[in-house]
Amino acid sequence: MTSPNEDDRFDWHAAENDLTNPTAAGPDAEVVDLDDARARRAPRPHPAAGDTHFDMPLDETPQRGGMLVDPPPTAPNGRRPIIPAGWSGWQNIKHSVRQAAELAGYRAGFHAVRSPWYATQAAFWATVGAFRLTGRQLRWWWVAEQTGLRQAAADANDPAMWHKLHREVKATRAWRGVVLLAEAVTLAVAAPIAWATAPWWALTAGAGLAVAYLAHVGRPDDRPIITPATVAGRFRRVNPDIILRAYYAAGLGNPDKAHQRVEFGSTMARDPSGTGSQVSIDLPYGKTFDDAVKARGSIASGLDVAVSQVFITRDPSSHRRHTLWVADRDPLAQGAGRTPLLRCKPTDIWQPAPFGLDERGNKVAVDLMWNSVLIGAQPRQGKTFAARSLALYAALDPYVKLTVLDGGGKPDWRKFALVADRYAFGLAMTRDGDPAEIVLDALREIKADVQDRYERLSRLPVDVCPEGKLTREIARDPKYNMPVRAVFLDEFQEYFDLGDISKEIASLLVYLVKVAPAAGVMFVDATQRPSGVGGGQVATQFISFRDNHQVRFSLRTGSWNVSDLVLGAGANSEGYDSSTLLPSYKGVGILRGASDATPTVRTYLADADDAEKILIAARKLREAAGTLSGMAAGEDVAREIRDVLADVRSVIERGETGAQWEEIAARLAARLPEAYADVTAESISAQVRAFGVRSVDVKRSGKALKGAKADDIDAAITRRKAA
Repeated sequence: MTSPNEDDRFDWHAAENDLTNPTAAGPDAEVVDLDDARARRAPRPHPAAGDTHFDMPLDETPQRGGMLVDPPPTAPNGRRPIIPAGWSGWQNIKHSVRQAAELAGYRAGFHAVRSPWYATQAAFWATVGAFRLTGRQLRWWWVAEQTGLRQAAADANDPAMWHKLHREVKATRAWRGVVLLAEAVTLAVAAPIAWATAPWWALTAGAGLAVAYLAHVGRPDDRPIITPATVAGRFRRVNPDIILRAYYAAGLGNPDKAHQRVEFGSTMARDPSGTGSQVSIDLPYGKTFDDAVKARGSIASGLDVAVSQVFITRDPSSHRRHTLWVADRDPLAQGAGRTPLLRCKPTDIWQPAPFGLDERGNKVAVDLMWNSVLIGAQPRQGKTFAARSLALYAALDPYVKLTVLDGGGKPDWRKFALVADRYAFGLAMTRDGDPAEIVLDALREIKADVQDRYERLSRLPVDVCPEGKLTREIARDPKYNMPVRAVFLDEFQEYFDLGDISKEIASLLVYLVKVAPAAGVMFVDATQRPSGVGGGQVATQFISFRDNHQVRFSLRTGSWNVSDLVLGAGANSEGYDSSTLLPSYKGVGILRGASDATPTVRTYLADADDAEKILIAARKLREAAGTLSGMAAGEDVAREIRDVLADVRSVIERGETGAQWEEIAARLAARLPEAYADVTAESISAQVRAFGVRSVDVKRSGKALKGAKADDIDAAITRRKAA
């Protein structure tokens, strides 16, 4: 996994070494005795016994508890950059200007569409405002507020005060009446003069200002005329007091016992992405990270947020210490967006493949070289899409030799026939042959290639092949004939349950997943059934194959046991359980083994149309590089020349002796719509019988209808080849 600004992170351990090591800090540095400074700290006050308030004051500079949550955005010398990062460098300036222009354009368009409605509301409220302003001025002239004082004097039977107030109000009304009269005369005289002499733009500006002012006077406070184009979110503020309440409510400590109090290892702060709050937590002695993971739901309840907003990360410095991150909103509810591969630019398999975004919005990438990747999930959770996104990345590198084997036979992988050296879809017979035999032949060929590579790599000189390992230069040099190979297996459990042939397939898969990655042959394998497949030796080999993947990605599973099978033993005890992911999350899973972190990833989306666009571009790249090979090299000819006999034979399923003409027509239209979209039972019968195939009775559900026998079609194909 990669994250932005990784090289700019502040090395706090190096900074502490600088403080305690005069030679490291420089000749003018001040040496600070950290132990003495900590010893002289004032003791932390604690609440009295029985006090249930959790607002416990912290030290001004809290004691360090392991690693800080996130370093501040400063240089190693502690200085903030004079020019913000967003405006530093021409690329950043262009990006910032583009963002500001896009936002301004959006707001302008938003308000332009609504401007007629704004004008209508302004005119209405300006009319109301004119009456309100007139009323205000009349009340001001009449000194309406003094009415209550005179009434109070009358009620108190105080004629002297009443007469005094009466004289004052008469004088005030006379003076204010003169003011209002002067105002009216000014308006009556100035308005016609301005109308006759002022330029149009001045009249327009004056009328606009007058309407805006009168609308402001007439509009109620809760009825704004202009609605904002963008709305800033409002989130619950999480403070240390609330966190202590949550942890104590979850049973992770006791505020009334000195040695059972929850402590803070860092100050509470917003995370750099601005999407949540985080803090380092020190549990009481005896409490562990596992206890916090098990109490995650109770902690979320104490914080009054959803469980999906609470993330607990292990701190390597202590088993009782962890980092708590509370998201403002559910970070997994929003997708990561379309795949960046839609640019259709060439990729490099030696660089990490873009995979998605983590819970904090950081980009996540998977290094495919030297690794094997296992992807598991329940059906319809995005497993195939996740595997296909990595396959699309490999396809855009024209120097990668692809093998795509889909045991499920779904449409998701079929367009890889454009670029794949070997491919097999489903288990039913196709015009390309028996998929099981294709899989077996492909695995045999890959095993032979791997063994040959190790032999040849060991004989290459050290200056060409250091340490006897495949390099990028060797892989891309045609004279060595050792391109990087990528094997993608979807629903691979199907290949372990094919009878006798499964024994050899299972043996080959176990060998390759253990040995092949070091020879530049990577595996990406997806399944919805990570256990209970096959029997006897095959079942043992299935487990061995499953467990020999370095990188694991688990989307939603049915239980923590299944999650552990996909993510690897011990994942649940570390706080990683894909069964807790909500059913509404599609394409969201836990990525383990790709880096030191184990993020929850929202994968990029590449639907069927996106995949086809990318694969068409990938084929062009391979044609230009001269690397199109194998089954993909003859795909255009196969599409242009329709082989009716082979196509009909391909839709007769394994175990069937034949099929009725109606069945054959329906299957051809479904599987090969580009050639047989309008086919009927009568038309396909006529085409097949033209090759000498008999039309015979075929029984289905006790009903016999005319159709073709598989043996007759095979015989016709043999006769044609002999001719």
